[in-house]
Amino acid sequence: MTKISPYQRLKEAIRAGDLTPGQQLVESALADWCEVSRTPIREALSKLQHDGLVERSERGLVVRERGPEEVLDIYEARIALEGTAARLAAERRSSHDLMLLRRSLARLESVADGDVDAMVDSNRQFHTAVWRASHNVSLTDLLERLDLHLARYPATTLASPGRWQRANEQHRGMVTAIEARDSGSAERAAIAHFTEARDIRLSLFDV
Repeated sequence: MTKISPYQRLKEAIRAGDLTPGQQLVESALADWCEVSRTPIREALSKLQHDGLVERSERGLVVRERGPEEVLDIYEARIALEGTAARLAAERRSSHDLMLLRRSLARLESVADGDVDAMVDSNRQFHTAVWRASHNVSLTDLLERLDLHLARYPATTLASPGRWQRANEQHRGMVTAIEARDSGSAERAAIAHFTEARDIRLSLFDV
């Protein structure tokens, strides 16, 4: 079995909230936790800083804080890029891409409303299938980085009342447009989908 790298382990810990916003990242403690020397920890922290997941403060490196302003920044970029990915998917998708999209859609619709972990996982798989159908590696790379930033916010918009059903309606609309090679409709559906997600995400800060 391949041992997970310190970088992957720390990234997943930040994503899962095990390392909390503002928490100080001490090399020696992290080295003990990951059972490695300080050198790979130092390299991992440098990558995480480049990813924007950690930042330097007066106390040294800490997990980056979160806030509504950052959410707006992330979604502003993501809405535009997701729309582009859906448009390109409609123009470039192959029969294999369609098979993967339909399979991802079926997985979404089999998840029970309220099974949050399954909802998040199947939703990510669906959107990854759309990105790949765009056949644009640079675009996919950018969207993966944005998705990582959003994953730092533990609460999911999919658990909001009525959102799961509404999201799956939008997912079906995206697949229908991509299958029909209707690039305009695919782009509009993706933009509407993520605009609604942004608004729900921002409302979570008011709770």
